[in-house]
Amino acid sequence: MLGAAASGGRALGRFGAASGRGAASAVGALWRGLKKAIVALVGSGEGLNLTSGRLRIAMLAFGCLYLVIVGKLVHFAIAPDQGAVARVSAAVSANARPDIVDRNGQVLATDIKVSSLYAEPKNIVDVDEAVELLSQTLKDLDPKDLRTKLSTRKGFVWLKREISPSEQVAVFRLGIPGLGFMPENKRIYPNGDVVSHILGFADVDNKGIAGIEKYLDDSGKTAEASAAVAAGGRMEPVRLALDLKVQHAVRDELKAGMEKFKAIAASAAIADVETGEIISLVSLPDYDPNVPTDALKADRINRVNVGVFEMGSTMKALTIAMGLDSGKFSLQSRMDARFPLAYGKFRINDFHAQRRVLTVPEVFVYSSNIGTARIGLGMGVEAHKAFLAKMGQLNRLQTELPESSRPILPPRWGELNTITISFGHGIAIAPIQSVMAVSALVNGGLLIKPTFLQRTVEEARSKAIRVIKPNTSVAMRYLMRLNAERGSAKKADIPGYRVGGKTGTAEKVIGGRYSKTKNLTAFTAVFPMDAPKYMLLAVLDEPKALPETHGFATSGWNVVPVGGKMVERIAPLLGVEPKYDAPPANELLASTGMVVGGVQ
Repeated sequence: MLGAAASGGRALGRFGAASGRGAASAVGALWRGLKKAIVALVGSGEGLNLTSGRLRIAMLAFGCLYLVIVGKLVHFAIAPDQGAVARVSAAVSANARPDIVDRNGQVLATDIKVSSLYAEPKNIVDVDEAVELLSQTLKDLDPKDLRTKLSTRKGFVWLKREISPSEQVAVFRLGIPGLGFMPENKRIYPNGDVVSHILGFADVDNKGIAGIEKYLDDSGKTAEASAAVAAGGRMEPVRLALDLKVQHAVRDELKAGMEKFKAIAASAAIADVETGEIISLVSLPDYDPNVPTDALKADRINRVNVGVFEMGSTMKALTIAMGLDSGKFSLQSRMDARFPLAYGKFRINDFHAQRRVLTVPEVFVYSSNIGTARIGLGMGVEAHKAFLAKMGQLNRLQTELPESSRPILPPRWGELNTITISFGHGIAIAPIQSVMAVSALVNGGLLIKPTFLQRTVEEARSKAIRVIKPNTSVAMRYLMRLNAERGSAKKADIPGYRVGGKTGTAEKVIGGRYSKTKNLTAFTAVFPMDAPKYMLLAVLDEPKALPETHGFATSGWNVVPVGGKMVERIAPLLGVEPKYDAPPANELLASTGMVVGGVQ
C-alpha cells in the first residue's frame, strides 16, 4: 500500500512539472507576439520608422477614446438611468383623480394626459450647450435656474411641467442627450370660474389643494381612483349635489347685481331644505381653477363657507322662532315699540319706527329691533345662547369643503349682547350657517347639516336633529310669506312661486367701529312657502345707493330684487311649478289652529 502511494506521488510530481513548463511556454509565446505587434506598429529602427510608429500609437489611442465617447452617448440615448426615471414615472402615473360631475352628470373636473420635460443631469454631456439651446427654445425657462438643475449629479429633475405639443417637438429636435418627456395627468375644469369655490383646484402634481378636490384626497377617493387606473379600470365619477344650470343662472344674476349696485363682493347659495344639499354656491370675485394662482388673491375667498359676517336682521328670524317655540310668546303677543329701548347708556331704535305696540307678525314685517330685543330679553341670556348653539350658530360648521371659519362671539355674553345679537349685531357667522338654520325654520324643524354631495331625504332625516316644533316651523313659514306680501321682501315676490323671506342690513365693522356708510345686505328666501323646498341666501358687500333706490342702500332696495331675479330664473330649472291662485299667508296656518295678531 505504501509503495502504491509513493508511485502516485511521483506521477503527480511529473504532471505538475509538465504543467509548469506548459504555462511558461504560453507566457513566452504571448510576450513574443506582443513584441512583434509593437515592432510592427512602432518599427524596429530609429528616425522615420520610429516617428511613424508613434503616430500610429497616438491614432489608436484617440480612436479608443472616441469609441468610448460614442458608446457613452449611445448608452445615454437608449439606456438612461431607469431607476430614477422609473420611480418618478410610477409616482406620476399613480396620480389619477376621479371625474367630478354635477347632479345631472355634467362634467365639472376631469384628467387629461400632457407631457412634461425632464432631464437626467448626470447624463448631460455639455451643460453650457444644453442651457443655451433650451433657453432659446423655451423662453420661459430661467437660464440660471436651468444651469443649477443641470449641473447636479442627480438622476432626475423636472425642467418644465405640462409643455405644449409644439414645445415638445422643438425640444425633441434639439437632440440633447439626457432629456426626456414623461406623460402625466393634468386636471382641467371645463366650466372655468363658474364652479371654482366649490371645486377648489389641484396643483401641478395633481394633488387637491382646496374645495372638493382636497376632500377627494382627504377622504381616500383619489387613492381609490388611482388604484382603479392601476388595475386597468376607471372609478365612477364623484357626483355633487350641484346643478350646473342653476349655478350659471345664480352667478349671472349675482354678478349683474354686484355690478349694478357697485358692491365690492357678493355671494349666494341655494339649498334643498329637505336634504341639506347645496344646489348652488357662488362667491364673487371668483377665479379660474385652470389658473390657480388667481385663488391666492385676498378677495377670492369662499365667502359662504369662510367669510364671517354680522348677518343683520336675518338673525331676527331665529330670535322670533326661539320665542314662539318656547311658548312664552305667540303670534298674538305684543311688544312695546313706542320708544327706543334703553339699556345703560345705549338706545336701541328701529329703522322703520312705528312708534306703537307691535304684534309679533308686525315685529317681523317691520323688522323691529326693539320688538326683537324684547323677545331676546324675555327668553334670557342662557336660553338665548342655548338656542343659538342648538341651531349651529356658535360653532364652526364643517362640510365636505375643508375651508371653514369659526364664528366670532362676544368674549363675555351679557344682556346687552343678547339684545344686539337678537337683531343681528355682535355675532359674526359664516353665511352657510344661516343657510342651515333658516332651512330648519321652514322644513318642519329639522336641523340638517349642509352637504355638497348628493343625498336622499331619508339619508338626511336619519342624521337630522329636531330643533323646533313642527307648529313653530309653520308659524315661521307664515311670517316669511307675510314679509314678501307686505314687508321688506316685496321686491322678491315673484308671481306664482310663493316666495317668503327675511331681509337684513348690517353696518360693517371698520377699524373696530360700526360704519355709517358701509353695509352688508342679506336676503334669505324660501320657495314655495306652501311646501318649502328650496332656500336662497344672497349677500351684497357694500352696495351703493342709486337714484332709483332714492338714496337708500338697505337690503330691500338691492339684494332683494337680485334674489327675486334668481328665483324667477331658477324655479323653473328646479321643477317648481307656478301657482297663480296660491292662498295668502294666513291660510298657511289653517292646519295649526294658530290665531294671528293684527297686522297693520
